[in-house]
Formats: sequence, structure tokens, C-alpha cells
Amino acid sequence: MTERLMTGDWRLVTTVALATSVVVGAAQAPPSGDAKNGKKLFAADGCYQCHGYEAQGATPTGPRLGPKPIAFAQFSRLVRQPIGQMPPYTVKSLPDKDLADIYAFLQSIPPPPPADAFPLLK
Repeated sequence: MTERLMTGDWRLVTTVALATSVVVGAAQAPPSGDAKNGKKLFAADGCYQCHGYEAQGATPTGPRLGPKPIAFAQFSRLVRQPIGQMPPYTVKSLPDKDLADIYAFLQSIPPPPPADAFPLLK
């Protein structure tokens, strides 16, 4: 019984630690960046090839990145150590300042208008 409690306690501690790290990572403010330069870099570095010029994404090529991108800590981690077919963008190939600019561009993308804003869809 003591062994079961210890295993359960370990799982609880691990779960709380992971949840805390996610919340802390999400709560940190993203670095300031230049959205205009980020838009240029998004095109120049080839991000648009998989994610589209407006970061809208496409099922066969890459996920939607904007509007309302994921937290910067997660974004940075996925750019530096991606999963799937995306190539890694190291600090040498994409400096942190450029990454911050790209993130600023993603944050600047406005949400699409609601469906009822289009008369044909009413």
C-alpha cells in the first residue's frame, strides 16, 4: 500500500510540476519584435511555403500560426526543435531577434471577420 501511495504521489507531483511550467511559460511576456520585419522574414525564410502568407496553415503542409499564436515559449521551442517534417531553425540560421520579429508578425494578424459580415452567408 505504501508503494502505491508513493507512486501516486510521484504522479501528482509530476503533473503539478508540468502544469506549473506550462502556466509559467504561457504567462511570460513575449519579447518585443518588429511585425513589419517579421512579415518580411516569414516570407524570406520560407515559412509561408507550409504555413501560408498569412500564417493560415493548411492540413497537408503546416498548422495555422495566426491569428492568436501559441505562447512564445512554445513557439520558440517548436521552431528550434520541431516535431514532424519541419526543419529545425537554429539560433545560427534564425537569430532570436528575427524569431521575435516573426512572432510579432503572427501577433499582428487580425482575426477574420465573422461569417455574418458576409451578406451571402446570411
